[in-house]
Formats: sequence, structure tokens, C-alpha cells
Amino acid sequence: MVLFLGAAILSVSTMLQAADVPFEFKSPEQEQRYKELTEQLRCLVCQNQSLADSHADLAQDLRNEVYRMVVQGQSDQEIIDFLVKRYGDFVLFNPPVKTGTVLLWFGPFLILFVAVLIVVRYTRKNARQASPELSNVEQQRLEALLKRPPDGESG
Repeated sequence: MVLFLGAAILSVSTMLQAADVPFEFKSPEQEQRYKELTEQLRCLVCQNQSLADSHADLAQDLRNEVYRMVVQGQSDQEIIDFLVKRYGDFVLFNPPVKTGTVLLWFGPFLILFVAVLIVVRYTRKNARQASPELSNVEQQRLEALLKRPPDGESG
């Protein structure tokens, strides 16, 4: 059983390492462009990692595609446009501000604004309820209690 478990762990770890295929470039400029592009593009599976950082199979497929296009001599903008056309603006870590991405850019601020409004309204409501006005009878009774000496003291 232990031998089987060890073999399974080794096979899974080698599969994970095999997913990241090293590429050979014709020039250092191509390699630099490839690295910059894979840092700018988001892994669609991981969502919080770039293509360069992700170990997902889809990320490897996208890295292969970026590599192929870089080696073919396509410009950075052509590569980005191709991936955006295929996967949408979400593939970009910094998507452009446009109708489809307004919530992506301003949604967190909108949520924060609404949360602040809720907190302000809640605290104002509680502040009004916490200090109600005393009636004349209650005010006179309070003054009488405050003038009376504490128990155990003569006065």
C-alpha cells in the first residue's frame, strides 16, 4: 500500500513538472517579449495568477499559443488582440475601461461606497435610539435622584 501511494505521488509530481515545457527562442528579444506577455495575461483557471505563474493545463496551452505567435513574428498587440477576441477582456490583468468592464473597474468602489452608507445609516439610527428625550416628569425625577445623597451618608 505504501509503495503504491509513493508511486502515485511520484507520477503526479512528474506530470505537474512536465506541464511546464521550456521554450527555445531565436533571440533574447523574443524571449523577453514572451516573458512580458505571459506576465500581462491572466490564467483563466487560476484567475489571480499570470500565465507565467500558473501550472494549470489551460495556462500551458495559452503559453504554447503565445510562444507560437511570438516565434511567428506577430506583434504584442496582435497576440493580445487574438487572446482577447478568443477569451474576452478577462484574460488581461489590466482590462481596458469600457462598457463591458465598468463593473470590473468600479464595482469594488461601488460596494465600498454602499457599505459605508449602510454603516453611517445604522450608526445614526442607533444614536437617535440610544439617547431619547426625557419627558418633564422623567427630568424632574432624575434631578431629584441626583440631589439625594447616596445611601449610607447623612446629609
